[in-house]
Amino acid sequence: MVLSLGIVTEVSKADFVFGEPTNLGPELNSSARDEEPGISSDGLELYYCSLRSGGHGGYDMWVSTRPTTEDDWGPPVNLGLPVNSSSDDFSEDISADGLELYFGSNRPGGSGYDIWVTKRATTDDAWTTPVNLGQQVNSSAAEGCPAISDDGLELYFWSTRSGGYGSYEIWVSRRETKEDAWGTAEHLGSEINCSAADLCTDVSPDGLSLIFASARPGGYGGNIGDLWLTRRLSVDDPWGPSVNLGPIVNSSGNENGPCLSADGSMLYYSCDRPGGSGSQDMWQVSISPVVDLNSDGIVDAADMCIMVENWGTDEPLCDIGPMPWGDGIVDVKDLIVLAEHLFEEYPPAEQIE
Repeated sequence: MVLSLGIVTEVSKADFVFGEPTNLGPELNSSARDEEPGISSDGLELYYCSLRSGGHGGYDMWVSTRPTTEDDWGPPVNLGLPVNSSSDDFSEDISADGLELYFGSNRPGGSGYDIWVTKRATTDDAWTTPVNLGQQVNSSAAEGCPAISDDGLELYFWSTRSGGYGSYEIWVSRRETKEDAWGTAEHLGSEINCSAADLCTDVSPDGLSLIFASARPGGYGGNIGDLWLTRRLSVDDPWGPSVNLGPIVNSSGNENGPCLSADGSMLYYSCDRPGGSGSQDMWQVSISPVVDLNSDGIVDAADMCIMVENWGTDEPLCDIGPMPWGDGIVDVKDLIVLAEHLFEEYPPAEQIE
């Protein structure tokens, strides 16, 4: 179950494992296309786009809720007018504070497929009439799949505009504060983009990892491709080389629309692999750090000593927090993660086939 640990260590600065991908089930997925999930930071709202019946046009946006993260998802509810329209409304991402919902749409008022945002005053209020993000973000070409960083200062999306290496490529727009306008979009460069299609993205809550879909060589899937990961040491550093997430997450089909939970322990995405309800379903897969540092089958004081010996370094073996892939330094955040698993047998039963 280990995800190419040598490769992942190089990029993510930590060893981690994926669980077995599971379909989100018939409550959320239908016989139509259901895809590109976006989960709220509290884990209680799951937004996604669907071609199921009961909508207002082509793709519509829907939301499913649950009382706690231990509960099952409830029946999906159409976001209704004016958030949805008679056009395609798709690939949404909700801000960390739950007050902004970014999405792609070809509704009137734009230049084709553009990025839009709808806002609400509180999480109990209704979403307001969407606003086009304007020419700093959008172009005369097509834009889609926005992903907003947790600090609200970076917006990633794909675009077919000129200035890159292929047709669909990933761009980013930045702003100084959440009250400022978005700046001119910038191309993410050759570490992420290539001559193949580079599509939907999600930036991790710590801002140090970017998961994206790409049809580049070296994958397992079809014309949309696989999910890939790139890392950076800080939000001011450039993105590093892109690494395929491997055959547990990826399949011979098409993976797209990645979305990480707030603690990085769960990856949601859409895929057309066997075992679904329709031509494109939503799936989830758990992500866990490797906490048995000496591989003796139990997390105990010996592992604690190994972490202390590497304190203040960037040792990948011990860099296990706060995200499963670490943050580039062994410190109290990693100690907290290790303490949460003390005296547990490893690997956990759910990771044993």
